Amino acid sequence: MQRVSRPEILDSGECPESEVRTSLRDLCRINRWFGGVSTTRSLFERVCVETGKTRLSVLEVAAGFGEVPERAAEQLKHKGIQIEITMLDRLRSHLLPGNHSVVADALALPFPDCSYDVVSCSLFTHHLEPADLQCFVAESLRVSRCALVINDLVRHPAHLALVYAGFLLMRSHVSRVDGVASVRRAYEPEEMRELISTENSAASIEISRHYLFRMGVIVWKRTAQASAKAA
Repeated sequence: MQRVSRPEILDSGECPESEVRTSLRDLCRINRWFGGVSTTRSLFERVCVETGKTRLSVLEVAAGFGEVPERAAEQLKHKGIQIEITMLDRLRSHLLPGNHSVVADALALPFPDCSYDVVSCSLFTHHLEPADLQCFVAESLRVSRCALVINDLVRHPAHLALVYAGFLLMRSHVSRVDGVASVRRAYEPEEMRELISTENSAASIEISRHYLFRMGVIVWKRTAQASAKAA
């Protein structure tokens, strides 16, 4: 299945606010039921195990309503892990009022070097073409102290079939159109590894598969992994 890059409605900035809200609520349900939250929870926990940290400051990029990292953080409290989250999105209309949030471009993060332990994103990297994906990785490693954590879809014909079958669960026409586009735009794990491995700041890359056609990626920052091994 070849990658097909087609713009998504929710990215356009021209989608009516009511449709934005409905579509983002659809995404919240999909992430709760079909592996979004559990994938990010697993990745955060892996960072804590590797680094020995029990508290992480996280910058969630392209956060939307931010339900994925927030639910993951809530579940990790039972394991003694504290996650402090800053939400970032390029559109104010995608962010919930009251969240600790920033409006900014993911490819030009407005933070000094090493501002957060982890930069994280969910269902974002498939929106990026290869050159922009590499730029995002470089920016994220600059801003992070430990790692970049990526939670995204795996491109696969069976996954596309499941999206069509799931139309009844989606209340928004935008969700249906963008859901199909997202799977077609998604990367396969080895494509992701090849693209990210060209980034010099990365010490190593871990890629794991999760339920349901989810890919978890941890891009370790060179200095962070060296420190963990020394400890």
